[in-house]
Amino acid sequence: MAKKLVIVESPTKARTIGKILGSNYKVIASVGHLRDLPKSKMGIDIENNFEPEYISVRGKGDIIKQIKKEAKSSDKVLLATDPDREGEAISWHISTLLKLDPEDENRIEFHEITKETVKNSIKKPRTIDMRLVDAQQARRVLDRLVGYEISPILWKKVKSGLSAGRVQSVALRLLCEREKEIREFEPKEYWSVTANHKKDKMDFESSFYGFYKDGKEQKLDIKTEKGANEILSKLDKDNFEVVDVKVGTKSKKPYPPYTTSTLQQDANRRLNFSASKTMTVAQQLYEGIRIGREGSVGLISYMRTDSTRISSGTVQDSLSYIIKNFGKEYATKGNPYGRNKKNSQDAHEAIRPSSVLRTPESVEEYLSRDQYRLYELIWTRTVASQMTPAKYKTTAVVINNNNFIFKTNGNVESFKGFTRLYKINDTDFILPEIKKDDVLKAESIDKKQHFTKPKSRFTEASLVKTLEEDGIGRPSTYASIISSLTKRNYVELKQKKFFTTELGEKVNAFLIKYFDEIINEKFTAEMEAELDKIADDGLDWKELVADFYDNFEKKLQNAKKDNDNFKVVPKKTGEKCPECGHDLVVKHGRNGKFIGCSNFPDCTYTKVLVKKIGVKCPDCKDGDIIEKVSKRGKVFYGCSNYPDCEFAVWDKPINEKCPKCGSILVHKKNRRVDEIRCSNTECDYVK
Repeated sequence: MAKKLVIVESPTKARTIGKILGSNYKVIASVGHLRDLPKSKMGIDIENNFEPEYISVRGKGDIIKQIKKEAKSSDKVLLATDPDREGEAISWHISTLLKLDPEDENRIEFHEITKETVKNSIKKPRTIDMRLVDAQQARRVLDRLVGYEISPILWKKVKSGLSAGRVQSVALRLLCEREKEIREFEPKEYWSVTANHKKDKMDFESSFYGFYKDGKEQKLDIKTEKGANEILSKLDKDNFEVVDVKVGTKSKKPYPPYTTSTLQQDANRRLNFSASKTMTVAQQLYEGIRIGREGSVGLISYMRTDSTRISSGTVQDSLSYIIKNFGKEYATKGNPYGRNKKNSQDAHEAIRPSSVLRTPESVEEYLSRDQYRLYELIWTRTVASQMTPAKYKTTAVVINNNNFIFKTNGNVESFKGFTRLYKINDTDFILPEIKKDDVLKAESIDKKQHFTKPKSRFTEASLVKTLEEDGIGRPSTYASIISSLTKRNYVELKQKKFFTTELGEKVNAFLIKYFDEIINEKFTAEMEAELDKIADDGLDWKELVADFYDNFEKKLQNAKKDNDNFKVVPKKTGEKCPECGHDLVVKHGRNGKFIGCSNFPDCTYTKVLVKKIGVKCPDCKDGDIIEKVSKRGKVFYGCSNYPDCEFAVWDKPINEKCPKCGSILVHKKNRRVDEIRCSNTECDYVK
C-alpha cells in the first residue's frame, strides 16, 4: 500500500513524477478539472451573491472514484497540480471532493520536473492559497456571465450558435478596428531621390534629406514628381561634398529569457508555430520526455509565467557554457535577469531549460522535430541572456550638393556578443572610408515614386504582443482566444495575417453598440488589475463580480429590447438547388466554407465549395487544380478528379512547365522564399 498519494493533472506528468518518487508514492492524474460549472445552464446563483454551482465534470466519474479510493487507502494526499491560479483551483476542487481539511498542508508545486526539484518540493507542502483560487473563480464567473448572457442575444440578432467571450471580444475589436483603418486608408504620394556612389571599389547610396536654411538643416518631403525633378535639375553629379562624418559606437543588449507571451511571439515569427501549437509542445517538454538511460525528465521549467527571472544555478551553468565555448569576453559579469520584472504576477522563473548542460544537440535524437525546434529556441534564448551585448561601429555621413542635403549611414558589427548564439536580423551596411571635405561623384541619381501604406494586419505574434502591452487577458489565455476567433469564423488567417470576416464584423458592431464600455481595452485591462488584487491583496471576489454585473445587467436589458438586427446575408452563388430549386449560398461551418441551400432547414442539400486557380492538372490533363485544406488547416493544391487522380502539391502551381524536366512549375512563397521553382523534388530548376 502506498503511503502517500500524489495527484497531478497530466498522465505524462504522473508517469514522470512516479518514476522519480518511487514505490512509497502513488501518482495519479486528474486529467484537468474534476469539478466545473455546468455546460447546460448558467450555473451561477446570481440572487445568492453569485455563488457558483459546481458539478462533477461529465466523463470524469471513473477518475473521481479512483482518486477517492486511492485517497482512502493512503496516509497522506498531496495535491501537485500546475503551479498557477488554474492549478490552485483544481487542487481546491479535488480537496473539496475528498473532504480534506482546508488547513492541511497538502499542496505542493513543481516548477520543473527533474529528480532534484521533485524530491525537494515534496518536502515543502503548504496550505491551498485561497486568494489564488478566488482569483480563478472570479475570472471563471465573469467569463460565464458574459458568455451565457450575451450569446442568446447574438443568436437572435446576428446568427445562431455564436458566442461572445469577455476577453475574446476585445481581441476581435482590435482586429476589426485595424481592418477598418486599412480599408479607409488613403495612400499619399511621395518621392525619393537617391544618389549612387562608388568609392574604393565599393558601391553605396546616399538619400536626399532636405536643404540648408540659414546654415541649418531643414528636412523636405518630396510630394510630387515635379518636386523631384526640380531637385534633380539643380544637382551636380560630380560635386557631392562631405560636410560631416560622425563615427561612433552602439551596443545591443541580449534579450531576456522567455515569458509565455514572448515565447509565443518568437515561436510564431521564427518557427511559424501558432500560439496553441507553442503551448502544446511546451507542455510536452515540461511534463517529461524519455532521454535514454536518464529516463523521463522535464526539459523546461513551467511554461505559464510572466517572469524573466532565472535561478542562480541556471546563470552559473550558462556562464560556464559561454566561457568554455566562446570565451570570457562573451560572458556577462552580472545576471541582468536575476529578478522578476515589475508587476510580475507570481514567483515563477522564466521559461528556461531545466538544465543548461542538456544542450539541444545532446537530446535531439529523443525529440520530435517540433519539440527539438522549440527546445532549441528556449535553450538558446536562456543562455544568450547571460552573454555580453553586441557592439557596432556606426558612421553617419552628411553630404552637400548645391545646398541640398544627402545622408548615408553605415552600421558594422564590431563584436558579436550574444548574437554568436542567438541570431538576429541586423545586417551590416558597410561604407568605404569617407572623410570630411571628400568630394564624391554619383554614378547616377534616381528618383522613385512611393505611396504611404496603412498599418499592417495583425499576425499572431503582433496580436499577442498588443494584448500583453494593453494588459488584456493573460498570456496563458492568448492561444485559446485566437483559437476561438478562428473556429467561430470571426477571423481568417491568410499567409500568417488576420483578416476579419463579415460575420466577425457584424458581431463586433453588435458588441460595440450595446456593450461598448465593457468590451474595450481600457475596461478589460482594469478588470485584469482587479483580478490581480484578489490574488495579491485578498480583494473580495464576489464584490468585484457584483460591481461588474450591476452595470452589465442594464446593458443586457437594453440589448434585449432593441429591435436592431445585424444579420449576415449569405452570398449567392448564382446556382439553384438541384433538390428544391431555391438559391444556393456560401455558408460557414466548423470545417470552413461550403455551399448550401438557402431553404435550410427545410432543404439540407450541401456541396463542397471548389476554389479553382485556373490551372489544369498536369497528370490527368482533364481535372482542374483546386485549392484544398488539410486536416491540420494547411492549404495545398490537388486535382478536382481526386481520388481517380492523386496529383497534389503544397505550393501553388502556375501555367508553365519546367524547361529542364517538363514538370509543372509552382510558386513557393513564405517568410524566407519567394520564387518560381519546379514541382519535381528531384529537379533543381529555379526561375
